Amino acid sequence: MALTQKSVLDRYLRLDIPEQKCQAMYIWVDGTGENLRSKTRTLNFIPKCPGELPIWNFDGSSTGQAEGSNSDVYLHPVALYPDPFRLGNNKLVLCETYKYNKKPTDTNRRKTCLEVMKQAKDQHPWFGMEQEYTLLDVDKHPLGWPKNGYPGPQGPYYCGVGASKVYGRDVVEAHYRACLYSGINISGENAEVMPAQWEFQVGPCEGISMGDDLWMARYLLHRVAEDFGVVVTLDPKPIPGDWNGAGMHTNFSTTAMREPNGIEEIEKAIEKMSKVHEEHIRAYDPHGGKDNERRLTGLHETSSIHDFSAGVANRGASIRIPRGVAEEKTGYLEDRRPSSNADPYVVSERLVRTICLNEQ
Repeated sequence: MALTQKSVLDRYLRLDIPEQKCQAMYIWVDGTGENLRSKTRTLNFIPKCPGELPIWNFDGSSTGQAEGSNSDVYLHPVALYPDPFRLGNNKLVLCETYKYNKKPTDTNRRKTCLEVMKQAKDQHPWFGMEQEYTLLDVDKHPLGWPKNGYPGPQGPYYCGVGASKVYGRDVVEAHYRACLYSGINISGENAEVMPAQWEFQVGPCEGISMGDDLWMARYLLHRVAEDFGVVVTLDPKPIPGDWNGAGMHTNFSTTAMREPNGIEEIEKAIEKMSKVHEEHIRAYDPHGGKDNERRLTGLHETSSIHDFSAGVANRGASIRIPRGVAEEKTGYLEDRRPSSNADPYVVSERLVRTICLNEQ
Protein backbone atom coordinates (compact mmCIF):
# COMPACT_ATOMS: atom_id res chain seq x y z
CA MET A 1 0.00 0.00 0.00
CA ALA A 2 1.38 3.43 -0.99
CA LEU A 3 1.22 5.86 1.92
CA THR A 4 1.49 9.64 1.78
CA GLN A 5 1.58 12.19 4.56
CA LYS A 6 -1.96 13.51 4.48
CA SER A 7 -1.12 16.31 6.90
CA VAL A 8 1.31 17.84 4.38
CA LEU A 9 -1.62 18.56 2.06
CA ASP A 10 -3.05 21.08 4.55
CA ARG A 11 -0.09 23.40 3.87
CA TYR A 12 -1.08 23.65 0.21
CA LEU A 13 -4.82 23.85 0.78
CA ARG A 14 -4.20 26.98 2.85
CA LEU A 15 -2.66 28.74 -0.16
CA ASP A 16 -4.84 31.50 -1.57
CA ILE A 17 -5.99 31.14 -5.17
CA PRO A 18 -6.73 34.09 -7.49
CA GLU A 19 -10.09 35.81 -7.18
CA GLN A 20 -12.79 34.46 -9.48
CA LYS A 21 -10.89 31.20 -9.87
CA CYS A 22 -12.66 28.02 -8.85
CA GLN A 23 -11.83 24.31 -8.91
CA ALA A 24 -14.89 22.38 -10.07
CA MET A 25 -14.80 18.62 -9.61
CA TYR A 26 -17.15 16.93 -12.09
CA ILE A 27 -18.57 13.66 -10.70
CA TRP A 28 -20.48 10.95 -12.55
CA VAL A 29 -21.69 7.34 -12.34
CA ASP A 30 -19.55 5.05 -14.51
CA GLY A 31 -20.46 2.09 -16.70
CA THR A 32 -20.92 -0.29 -13.77
CA GLY A 33 -23.92 1.70 -12.52
CA GLU A 34 -22.37 1.50 -9.05
CA ASN A 35 -19.00 3.24 -9.07
CA LEU A 36 -18.28 6.95 -9.29
CA ARG A 37 -15.59 8.81 -11.22
CA SER A 38 -14.43 12.41 -11.03
CA LYS A 39 -12.07 14.94 -12.57
CA THR A 40 -11.43 18.64 -12.01
CA ARG A 41 -11.27 21.74 -14.15
CA THR A 42 -10.53 25.39 -13.36
CA LEU A 43 -13.30 27.92 -13.88
CA ASN A 44 -12.73 31.66 -14.23
CA PHE A 45 -15.90 32.45 -12.30
CA ILE A 46 -17.74 31.23 -9.21
CA PRO A 47 -20.82 29.29 -10.34
CA LYS A 48 -24.12 29.81 -8.54
CA CYS A 49 -26.12 27.09 -10.29
CA PRO A 50 -25.34 24.04 -12.49
CA GLY A 51 -26.72 25.75 -15.59
CA GLU A 52 -23.78 28.17 -15.54
CA LEU A 53 -21.24 25.38 -15.84
CA PRO A 54 -19.83 24.24 -19.18
CA ILE A 55 -20.56 20.80 -20.60
CA TRP A 56 -17.39 18.72 -20.45
CA ASN A 57 -16.32 15.27 -21.65
CA PHE A 58 -14.24 12.25 -20.66
CA ASP A 59 -12.81 9.04 -22.09
CA GLY A 60 -15.76 6.66 -21.92
CA SER A 61 -13.65 3.72 -23.10
CA SER A 62 -11.90 3.82 -19.71
CA THR A 63 -15.14 3.80 -17.72
CA GLY A 64 -17.15 1.15 -19.59
CA GLN A 65 -19.31 3.75 -21.33
CA ALA A 66 -17.92 3.96 -24.88
CA GLU A 67 -15.74 2.24 -27.47
CA GLY A 68 -12.13 3.30 -27.88
CA SER A 69 -12.76 4.33 -31.49
CA ASN A 70 -15.50 6.74 -30.40
CA SER A 71 -14.71 7.39 -26.79
CA ASP A 72 -15.93 10.90 -25.94
CA VAL A 73 -18.78 10.91 -23.43
CA TYR A 74 -20.31 14.21 -22.35
CA LEU A 75 -20.83 15.50 -18.82
CA HIS A 76 -23.90 17.66 -18.28
CA PRO A 77 -23.85 19.40 -14.87
CA VAL A 78 -27.11 18.92 -12.95
CA ALA A 79 -26.37 19.66 -9.28
CA LEU A 80 -23.86 21.84 -7.46
CA TYR A 81 -22.40 21.38 -3.97
CA PRO A 82 -19.75 23.19 -1.90
CA ASP A 83 -16.50 21.19 -1.85
CA PRO A 84 -15.66 20.01 1.71
CA PHE A 85 -12.13 18.98 0.71
CA ARG A 86 -10.82 22.07 -1.11
CA LEU A 87 -13.11 24.49 0.75
CA GLY A 88 -13.46 28.13 -0.28
CA ASN A 89 -15.45 28.76 -3.46
CA ASN A 90 -14.60 25.36 -4.92
CA LYS A 91 -17.44 23.11 -6.04
CA LEU A 92 -18.49 19.51 -6.53
CA VAL A 93 -20.54 19.07 -9.69
CA LEU A 94 -22.86 16.10 -10.13
CA CYS A 95 -23.28 15.27 -13.81
CA GLU A 96 -25.43 13.23 -16.17
CA THR A 97 -23.59 11.32 -18.91
CA TYR A 98 -24.48 11.49 -22.62
CA LYS A 99 -23.12 9.59 -25.62
CA TYR A 100 -21.75 11.07 -28.84
CA ASN A 101 -25.28 11.02 -30.36
CA LYS A 102 -26.61 13.13 -27.45
CA LYS A 103 -28.55 10.19 -26.01
CA PRO A 104 -28.09 9.24 -22.32
CA THR A 105 -25.62 6.47 -21.53
CA ASP A 106 -27.03 3.20 -20.24
CA THR A 107 -26.15 4.11 -16.67
CA ASN A 108 -27.63 7.61 -16.84
CA ARG A 109 -30.76 6.73 -14.90
CA ARG A 110 -31.36 10.30 -13.76
CA LYS A 111 -32.91 11.52 -17.00
CA THR A 112 -35.99 9.26 -16.93
CA CYS A 113 -36.25 9.64 -13.16
CA LEU A 114 -36.52 13.41 -13.54
CA GLU A 115 -39.20 13.04 -16.22
CA VAL A 116 -41.26 10.81 -13.90
CA MET A 117 -40.82 13.16 -10.95
CA LYS A 118 -42.16 16.05 -13.05
CA GLN A 119 -45.25 14.01 -13.92
CA ALA A 120 -45.92 13.33 -10.23
CA LYS A 121 -44.90 16.72 -8.84
CA ASP A 122 -48.45 17.60 -7.72
CA GLN A 123 -48.38 14.59 -5.36
CA HIS A 124 -45.11 15.81 -3.79
CA PRO A 125 -43.34 12.44 -3.41
CA TRP A 126 -40.96 12.45 -0.45
CA PHE A 127 -38.16 9.97 0.07
CA GLY A 128 -35.78 9.02 2.83
CA MET A 129 -33.07 6.47 2.05
CA GLU A 130 -31.05 4.52 4.61
CA GLN A 131 -27.68 3.70 3.08
CA GLU A 132 -25.94 0.74 4.70
CA TYR A 133 -22.28 0.05 3.90
CA THR A 134 -19.27 -1.86 5.22
CA LEU A 135 -15.77 -0.56 5.95
CA LEU A 136 -12.83 -2.70 4.83
CA ASP A 137 -9.08 -2.60 5.16
CA VAL A 138 -7.25 -2.16 1.85
CA ASP A 139 -6.81 -5.96 1.82
CA LYS A 140 -10.65 -6.14 1.59
CA HIS A 141 -10.92 -7.66 5.08
CA PRO A 142 -13.63 -6.06 7.27
CA LEU A 143 -12.17 -3.23 9.31
CA GLY A 144 -11.31 -4.27 12.85
CA TRP A 145 -12.01 -7.99 12.31
CA PRO A 146 -9.35 -10.54 13.37
CA LYS A 147 -7.22 -11.33 10.32
CA ASN A 148 -7.43 -15.08 10.89
CA GLY A 149 -10.91 -15.44 12.29
CA TYR A 150 -14.18 -13.75 13.10
CA PRO A 151 -15.38 -11.37 15.80
CA GLY A 152 -17.95 -12.46 18.36
CA PRO A 153 -21.52 -13.10 17.18
CA GLN A 154 -23.80 -10.21 16.27
CA GLY A 155 -25.56 -8.54 19.17
CA PRO A 156 -23.37 -5.90 20.83
CA TYR A 157 -22.44 -3.98 17.67
CA TYR A 158 -25.70 -2.30 16.60
CA CYS A 159 -25.55 1.35 17.77
CA GLY A 160 -22.67 0.19 19.95
CA VAL A 161 -19.94 2.09 21.75
CA GLY A 162 -16.42 1.04 22.70
CA ALA A 163 -13.31 -0.04 20.84
CA SER A 164 -14.28 -3.72 20.99
CA LYS A 165 -17.69 -3.07 19.41
CA VAL A 166 -17.25 -0.21 16.94
CA TYR A 167 -14.75 0.07 14.10
CA GLY A 168 -14.19 3.12 11.91
CA ARG A 169 -16.15 5.79 13.74
CA ASP A 170 -13.66 8.47 12.66
CA VAL A 171 -14.54 7.80 9.01
CA VAL A 172 -18.24 8.02 9.82
CA GLU A 173 -17.96 11.30 11.74
CA ALA A 174 -15.83 12.90 9.02
CA HIS A 175 -18.33 11.83 6.36
CA TYR A 176 -21.26 13.20 8.36
CA ARG A 177 -19.61 16.63 8.65
CA ALA A 178 -18.61 16.64 4.98
CA CYS A 179 -22.23 16.00 3.97
CA LEU A 180 -23.53 18.78 6.20
CA TYR A 181 -20.94 21.20 4.83
CA SER A 182 -21.92 20.34 1.25
CA GLY A 183 -25.62 20.92 1.86
CA ILE A 184 -26.64 17.28 1.51
CA ASN A 185 -29.82 16.60 3.47
CA ILE A 186 -28.20 13.95 5.67
CA SER A 187 -30.44 13.18 8.63
CA GLY A 188 -28.42 10.73 10.75
CA GLU A 189 -26.03 7.80 11.08
CA ASN A 190 -25.56 4.72 13.24
CA ALA A 191 -23.45 1.60 13.65
CA GLU A 192 -25.21 -1.42 12.17
CA VAL A 193 -25.71 -5.05 13.26
CA MET A 194 -22.57 -6.51 11.67
CA PRO A 195 -19.30 -5.12 13.06
CA ALA A 196 -17.66 -2.61 10.64
CA GLN A 197 -21.05 -2.03 9.05
CA TRP A 198 -22.64 1.42 9.25
CA GLU A 199 -25.62 3.34 7.96
CA PHE A 200 -26.35 6.95 7.11
CA GLN A 201 -29.74 8.37 6.24
CA VAL A 202 -30.57 11.04 3.66
CA GLY A 203 -33.95 12.77 3.56
CA PRO A 204 -36.65 13.73 3.54
CA CYS A 205 -36.01 14.80 -0.04
CA GLU A 206 -38.63 15.59 -2.66
CA GLY A 207 -38.40 14.26 -6.18
CA ILE A 208 -35.08 14.18 -8.01
CA SER A 209 -33.13 15.67 -5.09
CA MET A 210 -33.26 12.26 -3.40
CA GLY A 211 -31.07 10.61 -6.01
CA ASP A 212 -28.81 13.65 -6.35
CA ASP A 213 -28.10 13.91 -2.63
CA LEU A 214 -27.60 10.18 -2.13
CA TRP A 215 -25.18 9.80 -5.04
CA MET A 216 -23.18 12.78 -3.82
CA ALA A 217 -23.21 11.40 -0.25
CA ARG A 218 -21.81 8.13 -1.63
CA TYR A 219 -19.06 10.03 -3.41
CA LEU A 220 -18.16 11.85 -0.21
CA LEU A 221 -18.09 8.55 1.69
CA HIS A 222 -15.60 6.97 -0.71
CA ARG A 223 -13.54 10.15 -0.80
CA VAL A 224 -13.41 10.54 3.00
CA ALA A 225 -12.54 6.86 3.46
CA GLU A 226 -9.70 7.33 0.95
CA ASP A 227 -8.14 9.93 3.27
CA PHE A 228 -8.21 7.39 6.11
CA GLY A 229 -6.78 4.56 4.02
CA VAL A 230 -10.05 2.63 4.33
CA VAL A 231 -12.22 1.02 1.62
CA VAL A 232 -16.02 1.27 1.44
CA THR A 233 -18.09 -1.53 -0.04
CA LEU A 234 -21.80 -1.36 -0.90
CA ASP A 235 -21.95 -5.12 -1.47
CA PRO A 236 -25.36 -6.27 -0.14
CA LYS A 237 -23.86 -9.42 1.42
CA PRO A 238 -20.16 -8.71 1.97
CA ILE A 239 -19.62 -11.64 4.36
CA PRO A 240 -21.40 -14.97 3.72
CA GLY A 241 -22.93 -16.84 6.63
CA ASP A 242 -24.62 -15.72 9.82
CA TRP A 243 -24.02 -11.99 9.28
CA ASN A 244 -26.43 -9.25 8.31
CA GLY A 245 -26.39 -8.00 4.75
CA ALA A 246 -26.63 -4.38 3.66
CA GLY A 247 -29.65 -2.63 2.18
CA MET A 248 -30.90 0.78 1.17
CA HIS A 249 -34.26 0.84 2.92
CA THR A 250 -36.42 3.47 1.26
CA ASN A 251 -39.08 5.49 3.05
CA PHE A 252 -41.78 6.95 0.82
CA SER A 253 -44.82 9.15 1.13
CA THR A 254 -47.08 11.45 -0.86
CA THR A 255 -49.10 14.43 0.31
CA ALA A 256 -52.16 12.19 0.66
CA MET A 257 -50.25 9.76 2.89
CA ARG A 258 -49.06 12.58 5.13
CA GLU A 259 -52.56 13.97 5.64
CA PRO A 260 -55.03 12.79 8.35
CA ASN A 261 -56.09 9.18 7.80
CA GLY A 262 -53.33 8.86 5.21
CA ILE A 263 -53.01 5.21 6.25
CA GLU A 264 -55.67 4.44 3.66
CA GLU A 265 -53.43 5.79 0.91
CA ILE A 266 -50.49 3.85 2.35
CA GLU A 267 -52.52 0.64 2.20
CA LYS A 268 -53.53 1.40 -1.40
CA ALA A 269 -49.88 1.92 -2.28
CA ILE A 270 -48.90 -1.40 -0.73
CA GLU A 271 -51.62 -3.15 -2.73
CA LYS A 272 -50.23 -1.63 -5.94
CA MET A 273 -46.71 -2.71 -5.00
CA SER A 274 -47.82 -6.28 -4.30
CA LYS A 275 -48.83 -6.66 -7.95
CA VAL A 276 -45.40 -5.74 -9.35
CA HIS A 277 -43.07 -7.38 -6.82
CA GLU A 278 -40.92 -9.07 -9.47
CA GLU A 279 -40.53 -5.83 -11.44
CA HIS A 280 -39.41 -4.03 -8.29
CA ILE A 281 -36.93 -6.77 -7.40
CA ARG A 282 -35.35 -6.51 -10.85
CA ALA A 283 -34.99 -2.75 -10.38
CA TYR A 284 -33.68 -2.88 -6.83
CA ASP A 285 -30.07 -3.81 -7.53
CA PRO A 286 -27.78 -3.12 -10.50
CA HIS A 287 -27.75 -6.77 -11.55
CA GLY A 288 -31.49 -7.37 -11.91
CA GLY A 289 -32.00 -9.02 -8.53
CA LYS A 290 -28.93 -11.27 -8.52
CA ASP A 291 -27.20 -9.28 -5.78
CA ASN A 292 -30.31 -9.26 -3.65
CA GLU A 293 -30.62 -13.04 -3.95
CA ARG A 294 -27.68 -13.27 -1.56
CA ARG A 295 -29.31 -10.85 0.89
CA LEU A 296 -33.10 -11.33 0.76
CA THR A 297 -33.21 -14.82 2.22
CA GLY A 298 -35.90 -14.34 4.86
CA LEU A 299 -33.19 -14.30 7.54
CA HIS A 300 -31.17 -11.48 9.14
CA GLU A 301 -34.04 -8.96 9.16
CA THR A 302 -35.01 -9.51 5.54
CA SER A 303 -38.01 -10.78 3.63
CA SER A 304 -37.72 -13.55 1.06
CA ILE A 305 -36.90 -12.30 -2.41
CA HIS A 306 -39.61 -14.61 -3.77
CA ASP A 307 -42.53 -13.39 -1.65
CA PHE A 308 -44.17 -10.02 -1.12
CA SER A 309 -45.23 -9.19 2.42
CA ALA A 310 -46.17 -6.19 4.53
CA GLY A 311 -46.62 -5.61 8.24
CA VAL A 312 -46.58 -3.12 11.06
CA ALA A 313 -43.12 -2.80 12.68
CA ASN A 314 -42.06 -6.02 10.92
CA ARG A 315 -38.43 -5.85 9.79
CA GLY A 316 -38.81 -9.23 8.12
CA ALA A 317 -41.45 -7.91 5.70
CA SER A 318 -41.00 -6.47 2.22
CA ILE A 319 -42.86 -3.32 3.28
CA ARG A 320 -42.84 -2.10 6.87
CA ILE A 321 -45.39 0.31 8.27
CA PRO A 322 -43.72 1.97 11.27
CA ARG A 323 -45.56 1.51 14.57
CA GLY A 324 -46.07 5.24 14.97
CA VAL A 325 -47.60 5.52 11.50
CA ALA A 326 -50.07 2.73 12.25
CA GLU A 327 -51.08 4.39 15.51
CA GLU A 328 -51.38 7.92 14.14
CA LYS A 329 -52.86 6.68 10.82
CA THR A 330 -50.68 9.03 8.81
CA GLY A 331 -47.10 9.13 7.55
CA TYR A 332 -45.08 6.88 5.25
CA LEU A 333 -44.12 3.32 4.33
CA GLU A 334 -40.69 1.69 4.27
CA ASP A 335 -39.65 -0.48 1.35
CA ARG A 336 -36.97 -2.79 2.76
CA ARG A 337 -36.14 -4.56 -0.50
CA PRO A 338 -33.62 -2.24 -2.26
CA SER A 339 -30.04 -3.46 -1.98
CA SER A 340 -27.24 -1.28 -0.63
CA ASN A 341 -25.81 -0.87 -4.14
CA ALA A 342 -29.14 0.04 -5.77
CA ASP A 343 -29.35 3.17 -7.91
CA PRO A 344 -31.46 5.70 -5.94
CA TYR A 345 -32.75 7.17 -9.21
CA VAL A 346 -34.06 3.75 -10.29
CA VAL A 347 -35.63 2.99 -6.90
CA SER A 348 -37.35 6.36 -6.55
CA GLU A 349 -38.56 6.28 -10.17
CA ARG A 350 -39.95 2.77 -9.78
CA LEU A 351 -41.88 3.72 -6.62
CA VAL A 352 -43.39 6.82 -8.22
CA ARG A 353 -44.35 4.95 -11.38
CA THR A 354 -46.14 2.28 -9.35
CA ILE A 355 -47.74 4.37 -6.61
CA CYS A 356 -48.31 7.80 -8.15
CA LEU A 357 -48.67 7.08 -11.87
CA ASN A 358 -50.39 3.67 -11.52
CA GLU A 359 -48.04 1.95 -13.95
CA GLN A 360 -47.77 -1.83 -13.77
